[in-house]
Amino acid sequence: MAHSLTSLAIFQGVNHKEMIRSLHVYGSVEIEREFLFERKGRYVEKKAKPLFCSEGLQRPEISLGLVFGTWRCIFLFRSNHSLPQFPTLLCPSRNPKLVDIPNLANVLKFISELKPKKPYFDQPKQLDLVVKEDRVGYGEVDQAKPQRFALKQDLNRLPDSESESEESEDDQNEHSESDAKTEILKKRRTPSQHVAGLCLEDLSKYFGVPIVEASRKLNVGLTVLKKKCREFGIPRWPHRKIKSLDSLIHDLQEEAEKQQEKNKAAAMVVAKKQKKLEKEMRNIVERPFMEIQIETKRFRQDNFKKRHRASRAKKNQESLATSSST
Repeated sequence: MAHSLTSLAIFQGVNHKEMIRSLHVYGSVEIEREFLFERKGRYVEKKAKPLFCSEGLQRPEISLGLVFGTWRCIFLFRSNHSLPQFPTLLCPSRNPKLVDIPNLANVLKFISELKPKKPYFDQPKQLDLVVKEDRVGYGEVDQAKPQRFALKQDLNRLPDSESESEESEDDQNEHSESDAKTEILKKRRTPSQHVAGLCLEDLSKYFGVPIVEASRKLNVGLTVLKKKCREFGIPRWPHRKIKSLDSLIHDLQEEAEKQQEKNKAAAMVVAKKQKKLEKEMRNIVERPFMEIQIETKRFRQDNFKKRHRASRAKKNQESLATSSST
């Protein structure tokens, strides 16, 4: 959605400088977001209630350095103005911690990669002259082309007033049916304000289900949800990763219960491994662009081989039992 961005204003707290608030404008849609820039910890996006729009701050009034209540404007971008200078705190190349909040980092990266617009008087005018010389010959006048009119009447038969009226009624019926269809499609389409208001916290509630089911519960289309994931820096829907880790945790839980009776030391090792996988699953839910660790992938592969051997041994025993009974 960064390609439709028309302006962006970022404010910093006057009293609490780790608090950052942004005002994104996509055409006529305004979205406010709030972030916590911790020095020792990672950056976090918080749930933001409308502040600037509700208190009557107009877009044209915003300028760099403007103090509005307890907030000071530290960055201002407008699509029809020259590109602004990035402060160190908001520079993607100098502040790598911005990756923690892809919702803001992607927009800042998009602005930083924009090329400055050339002024009109710097553009070459030779092409325009060449086109005119090719189009208009010496001593000729460039006249407007005559408009072409298409006749709806069939020239192979005589005009009939009744048939014309019937045809006009059919055309009106077709137009009314097409208009009704377009109205139904417009009603089905999700409002752009609802799509723009979706944050990462809303998406994370449905990471445990497939993406088709998540799009149905979020009341958005599948393509819209995929575009929203790219906006937050999520390359793939994390359902499969979470499901894989969940099944591994379940297997370890069963193994810990079995080892509890036989060997308590082995049960402690299994429980420790289970806690580690639970922590990794929580990290993926919070940061869905993360990949499963290499150690976990090896453990998953070993667990799959173990299951395969067990099922194969069970089938062999069943075949031996059936052959001995016959």
